[in-house]
Amino acid sequence: MNSTISGDDRQTEFKRPESVLVVIYTKAGDALLLRRVRPAWPEFWQSVTGSLHWSEQVPLDAARRELHEETGIQMETGWHDWQHTFHFPVLPQYRYRYPPGCAGNIEHVFSVEIPNRKTIRINPREHSDSRWVPLSEAVSAVWSWTNRAAFDALRDGRYPKG
Repeated sequence: MNSTISGDDRQTEFKRPESVLVVIYTKAGDALLLRRVRPAWPEFWQSVTGSLHWSEQVPLDAARRELHEETGIQMETGWHDWQHTFHFPVLPQYRYRYPPGCAGNIEHVFSVEIPNRKTIRINPREHSDSRWVPLSEAVSAVWSWTNRAAFDALRDGRYPKG
């Protein structure tokens, strides 16, 4: 169900219940974390995440778009499609954003390796801060269980790392 008002994804009435998680890390083993703008959860740190637009057919396209929108980083190389998805319920207080009857989301996992830490241009509508931390610290610093699982797997070499 698209429910597009004007054909422009920014005007879509409902969010698509399909998203991407992008773990950004350096060759030296540093991971990028973003602090989500949520007054109720001031320490909500995460990696890049976001919903696929209704017009996007390929999750990697959404991953590239979200990376640029949330950090200002554009990367053509260094991408790893983990060929893995997380499934999680949409919390009841957020279901109004999704098509009627939708109670779950599918999250495609990607990582992108960059040569060195980069200066981050955060999107102030979504994040209030950014920081680089060792992969080992990222696991305990993030709020979402999907982010923790992804950082844990990357740290332990259980998913593509380079």
